[in-house]
Amino acid sequence: MTNYICVTCGTQFTETDSPPDRCPICEDERQYVNWKGQSWTDLDRLRDTHSNRIEEEGANLVGIGTEPSFAIGQRALLVQSPNGNLFWDCVTLLDDRTVAQVKDLGGIRAIAISHPHFYSAMIEWSRAFNDAPIHLHVADREWVMRADPSIQFWEGTALPLWDGMTLINCGGHFDGGTVLHWKEGVDGRGALLSGDIIQVVMDRRHVSFMRSYPNLIPLSAAAVSKIFERVEPFAFERIYGAWWERNVLSDAKGAVNRSAARYLRAINGAPS
Repeated sequence: MTNYICVTCGTQFTETDSPPDRCPICEDERQYVNWKGQSWTDLDRLRDTHSNRIEEEGANLVGIGTEPSFAIGQRALLVQSPNGNLFWDCVTLLDDRTVAQVKDLGGIRAIAISHPHFYSAMIEWSRAFNDAPIHLHVADREWVMRADPSIQFWEGTALPLWDGMTLINCGGHFDGGTVLHWKEGVDGRGALLSGDIIQVVMDRRHVSFMRSYPNLIPLSAAAVSKIFERVEPFAFERIYGAWWERNVLSDAKGAVNRSAARYLRAINGAPS
């Protein structure tokens, strides 16, 4: 029995004798099936060909990403906090070296993930760190491909954690789409860990919003307005996106305000 992993999205599935027939996450319009057909791997094979890069992304914030790039290619973030570390988003690869390094950094108290494209091998990570609870928004329950008692579904618009950290349900990319507000980040000026619910774009001065990034499906004005309204009460100087160095390093809340206005002008056909 093997917990097969989809090569295209990196999601690990419940153990089976043979590879699953399909990956529902990739068949959804927000993702895509490998051009050569659905393909699978597993952790043992992945460990033979890949390793994790672990390095500081900011003060008390450590990035963990897989090299060479695997599946969607995001890097996760370990928020180092006095009362326990939070592992934000996830990557598929987990090996002994990574476990040892993360333990040296204080381990993992809990895991939180922005949306189903980054669920990856979340159960493996939880089990490696004392069955750390995994906080997922209940609106995305159907996209869990490997159930486990460690998963704790939450409801509503916000979930306070500890040390001033709060999960915020923004919707958008997925109904359960979530960002993390870290009040104590950036010397107390606040940071937003956004996954690609609020996507840091290439100029790193703006963000954007999409239903599907690979298939270029935009969000509605109502969906973007909801995202803006959900984060508006929170102060944040910086946004940490889903890839290495894809961060808005200053005036991040202003960047969200300007970007939302720019997006709404564009889809409503208003002059730029």
